[in-house]
Amino acid sequence: MKLMRVGEIGREKPAMLDADGKIRDLSGHVSDIAGAAISPEGLARLSAIDPKTLPELQPARIGACVAGTGKFICIGLNFSDHAAETGATVPPEPVIFMKATSAIVGPNDDVLIPRGSEKTDWEVELGVVIGKTAKYVSEADALDYVAGYCVSHDVSERAFQTERAGQWTKGKSCDTFGPIGPWLVTKDEIADPQNLGMWLKVNGETMQNGSSKTMVYGVAFVVSYLSQFMSLHPGDVISTGTPPGVGMGMKPPRFLRAGDVVELGIEGLGTQKQTFQADL
Repeated sequence: MKLMRVGEIGREKPAMLDADGKIRDLSGHVSDIAGAAISPEGLARLSAIDPKTLPELQPARIGACVAGTGKFICIGLNFSDHAAETGATVPPEPVIFMKATSAIVGPNDDVLIPRGSEKTDWEVELGVVIGKTAKYVSEADALDYVAGYCVSHDVSERAFQTERAGQWTKGKSCDTFGPIGPWLVTKDEIADPQNLGMWLKVNGETMQNGSSKTMVYGVAFVVSYLSQFMSLHPGDVISTGTPPGVGMGMKPPRFLRAGDVVELGIEGLGTQKQTFQADL
């Protein structure tokens, strides 16, 4: 299934994309794409619905593909080829940092370049959405706790992230720096999350063209690893790292300015398109 949330900010309706690309209203069955609705039992109930019996919704703004996200966890330097382009060594364990949930927006919403920004950068990433509480889970069982996958754009302000004292979080958590969607694709539709093409363009020019197969720590390992340190809850999102081609890795480095348009996508998970604007 492809689950989504459609409507104005704060008034999104839960929906499903049918096989013909029509948006079908799920609000008669669930209050939102969140919590129990994305548990294994909840997804089984939704999958039993014939989409043709659901009211059709007209195309409108697409919101973030999941609601009620308590944690937005990111994994840094998790692609061997990306680590190489930034001059970093592959870490002996996953690098974990948090992105504020207030950064979450829809896949096509404008992204705001924060005041004082010098180095706003792009990163296409595979997002993992948790479907049931995971604590101390094994790598072998880890995917049982995953509801599905989505496109995640880990927008980053590199000067805030690496050139000022402290941790990475403040360079990752600016308002609108976390577009997710357009839909949550349930895991049964993705045969292998470690073999998905990933791409990103800036103003029509391809910057990133990679694959999740170069991930150092795969989805199952990451879910298991994180669950050793914290419980993962339904609606939590894990952004698993980016392939090469980010702005800071270019020679000379290249960063985003107001008016730039970024398009990105992952095989089987849909696409995003954002216009970058100054946060006045």
